[in-house]
Amino acid sequence: MVDQPKFPLTVTFTCEGRAVGKMRNELDVTMTEPMVERFSMATDEGPFHGGDATAPPPLALFIAGLTGCIMTQIRAFAKRMDVVVDDLTVNAEVCWQWTPKGRIYETAPKSFHIDVLLDSPAPLEDQMALVQAARKGCFVEQTLGVANTITHRIKSGDGYVTVD
Repeated sequence: MVDQPKFPLTVTFTCEGRAVGKMRNELDVTMTEPMVERFSMATDEGPFHGGDATAPPPLALFIAGLTGCIMTQIRAFAKRMDVVVDDLTVNAEVCWQWTPKGRIYETAPKSFHIDVLLDSPAPLEDQMALVQAARKGCFVEQTLGVANTITHRIKSGDGYVTVD
């Protein structure tokens, strides 16, 4: 007999990033719960930040993660909800405010907009229920929809110091 997972499950990812080159970062991402999967990725910046544009900038990965997450959930939940999906396209737009502060700048999210183009013979209300369920199941969208506490620590001596 196979053990059934206990719900709710925890899904945990870790990422170790190393600075290489001018602005390039090489990232080792690991899902540690509920299973182990590993991925290697990179980010870079263009000339504006002094990079060589050898990889997508972090914001490109961010919008790709958001778009891919909702698309995955729509297709996964379509099967569970018996909604036929013949084709799916998602167009996402994310805007940030960028404000200079002397020699640096500060940012703030401005808007998130997602258009779902769903080719399905299912009634519109079933399609809408599918998108609503996918929104609730999309880890990225759910993260963006609530206030989050993000902590930062910096290595100092034998331990870490919290950066307020």
